[in-house]
Amino acid sequence: MGWFDDDSNQSAAYDQVVNAPHKAELSHELIAAAASYEAAKAYEKHVEENGKPDSHAKAKEILAGLSGAFIDRIVETKGLDFVDREKAKHHAKEQLYDASASDY
Repeated sequence: MGWFDDDSNQSAAYDQVVNAPHKAELSHELIAAAASYEAAKAYEKHVEENGKPDSHAKAKEILAGLSGAFIDRIVETKGLDFVDREKAKHHAKEQLYDASASDY
């Protein structure tokens, strides 16, 4: 994989978050790491199918959307609150922006 390997912290967080029971106590950092991993996987699939976006700004937009969708799904299924959701989205965007910066 490109940015986050299967043995990365983000991959471990992803496994922990998706396998957590309903209404689990999950930190926004853990959710963000899981979202970053999921978004990176989806982005790489998107690039395979559609080619690389024209600009770094477009790539960041795609990554933010993918990670945001994952976070929204986890918040809904795990019963987390608005504050955790917003913190997780912010933290995930930072991780993904840092990881994608080297490609552009």
